[in-house]
Amino acid sequence: MGRANLSRLTVLIQPQHINTSNMNYDVIVIGSGPGGYVAAIRSAQLGMKTALVERYNSLGGTCLNVGCIPSKAMLDSSEHYHNAVHSFKEHGIELSNLKVNLKQMVKRKGDVVKQTVEGIQFLMKKNKIDVFYGHGSFESNSKVKIKLNEGGEKSLEFKYSIIATGSKPASLPFINIDKKRVITSTEALELKEVPKHMIVIGGGVIGMEMGSVYARLGSKVSIVEYMDSIIPTMDRTMGKDLQRALRKHDMDFYLSHKVTAVEAKGKEVTVKAENPKGEQVEWKADYCLVSVGRKPYTEGLGLENTSVKTDDKGRVEVDDHLRTGADNIYAIGDVIKGAMLAHKAEEEGIFVAETIAGQKPHINYLLIPGVVYTWPEVASVGHTEEELKEKKIAYNKGSFPFKASGRARASMDLDGQVKVLADKETDEILGVHIIGPRAADMIAEAVVAMEYRASAEDIARMSHAHPTFTEALKEACLAATGNRALHI
Repeated sequence: MGRANLSRLTVLIQPQHINTSNMNYDVIVIGSGPGGYVAAIRSAQLGMKTALVERYNSLGGTCLNVGCIPSKAMLDSSEHYHNAVHSFKEHGIELSNLKVNLKQMVKRKGDVVKQTVEGIQFLMKKNKIDVFYGHGSFESNSKVKIKLNEGGEKSLEFKYSIIATGSKPASLPFINIDKKRVITSTEALELKEVPKHMIVIGGGVIGMEMGSVYARLGSKVSIVEYMDSIIPTMDRTMGKDLQRALRKHDMDFYLSHKVTAVEAKGKEVTVKAENPKGEQVEWKADYCLVSVGRKPYTEGLGLENTSVKTDDKGRVEVDDHLRTGADNIYAIGDVIKGAMLAHKAEEEGIFVAETIAGQKPHINYLLIPGVVYTWPEVASVGHTEEELKEKKIAYNKGSFPFKASGRARASMDLDGQVKVLADKETDEILGVHIIGPRAADMIAEAVVAMEYRASAEDIARMSHAHPTFTEALKEACLAATGNRALHI
């Protein structure tokens, strides 16, 4: 549910046979993205008769089909090519006649998606979850009507329902996304050629990831961002360091620029904007990627037939237990407030299933990490330095650059740093921000430490294998506890 057009997908999952003798369920989940399918699995594990409703003929939602998984496949492929061009020779590996086979790259991405989607289908069968492929909408606070993709309709009754319909790409009102030259991330995953010049409107996570894919493959990429920093929701140090690193990939950055027009004519796109001085500027390119965020998907859900309410941003309103205005209907993931992250949706899916079962689960939203899968990667958890200053919380700061890491020197990954923020009085870790190699994996150590309210001193005194990238986290913690870093 709530996903962009998936007509390009090569995988179509055939509807499984369902016993229709009893169409009453304990839990019906609408939407099969990471939040939805995880909520269904956990509900089934807890002994509830569960159904999953998916609008498309492919499980997994935006994340598995046109988001997280395919974009990471393209990011990895483009990184291999970039390294082959720029660093293999230094490693003593000499190649000739290198070229990009974009068709094969896209095919491999499709194979990764297919395998992942089929894995979710297997999990549904394993957990005896009934899957209905079709558009689901509420008829009341206890009934869902499904317009089946194979034809016909079904009505299902439920004790509880979980709305997990996700989000779709947002745009600006004056932009016509023709899906040919003016595109979203969905179309960017299926291009037939490497752009000569790609303009990316929006310097957030999606814009930086997809922009870096094509920059690595040889495109000139121009990032046009309304705010004064890329990845503006993260610690500002991360944005500055990432911008510095990506300039090496022929990426240009135009910050504090307000886009005023996007015009496509033939094979050329013209983007006009107002710069910080109020002057009009413009760029011409063969593709324009619009990545200005995402918006909740609630269209056609029949919420007007229920007690469920939405706010002024179109998000489903929920209480602290993720319960909507109807006591038996919950909502999770991108369709409610909070960061639009797959793993946030998964945690909420488990939370709701366990709440329905009478358990007392808990989510600490501060400790849900955010990641940008560029190279270097960026990962953050907890408070940013800007937030601590705004809240007037006294803190100590420690940082350690990867250029001082033996492991990073060995792999030629010298860009970036680890930054640790700790309470000035108690030394409790308040935030960890990493830009560098394998930051997406490294951040898990910080999440564990902060879940158990560890101090910077605790991590500083833990043995970290040598040589590893994670030694940089230990060194940053040493730096945060009296400037004791050893290797700088």
